[in-house]
Amino acid sequence: MRGGMAKAGLKMQANNKLLDDLARVAGGALGAISGLRGEVEAQLRQQFERILSQMDVVTRDEVEATREMAANARAAQEDLTERVTRLEALVATLVAERELVPAPPPRRPAPGHSPEAPPAPSVD
Repeated sequence: MRGGMAKAGLKMQANNKLLDDLARVAGGALGAISGLRGEVEAQLRQQFERILSQMDVVTRDEVEATREMAANARAAQEDLTERVTRLEALVATLVAERELVPAPPPRRPAPGHSPEAPPAPSVD
């Protein structure tokens, strides 16, 4: 029986060695694949950058700057709209007050003065 156990032990050692070898090969393959992945990603990135540089495409910074300018312009427009509304209300109030106050009577010319004729020049 002892001989059978020895054979089983040798068989297990051979299986373990085979599994260890397979694990090393798989690990090496994964390392090579991950290195290959990095190279492929770098090549793709270069290709995309080359294609995008030939196109008329804006950058993210330019989009953000434009978005900020638009927001500032919108805020200024809202402020101006509010200011115009207040000024229109003030004008309406002033016009209403003016309509309530009667107009002064027309002025009469002083006796001896004609409103159409200019005063005569004095001779010294």
